[in-house]
Amino acid sequence: MDVKTFLMVFGTVFMAELGDKTQLATLLYASDGKVGRMNVFTAAALALVVSTALAVLAGSFVAKYVPVRYLQVAAGIGFVVIGAWTLYGAIRN
Repeated sequence: MDVKTFLMVFGTVFMAELGDKTQLATLLYASDGKVGRMNVFTAAALALVVSTALAVLAGSFVAKYVPVRYLQVAAGIGFVVIGAWTLYGAIRN
């Protein structure tokens, strides 16, 4: 196992997940007194594992046909566009 890559992926995903809609939805489910917290944790964790597995499979497939550099550029542009859209919405309101 490459520890540097592991820590980079962990840190990136951890920071990306903080405060996102998924985390807020999980927080809301867990705050309901009628719902078991362990059930919410298990369901949310499994959902993240499954969605991550799909992302890894898709990434492995796409990387066979598209150079990694292009994928990195596309991801960077995507993040910039999302950030600009978020800033625009915040300033507009």
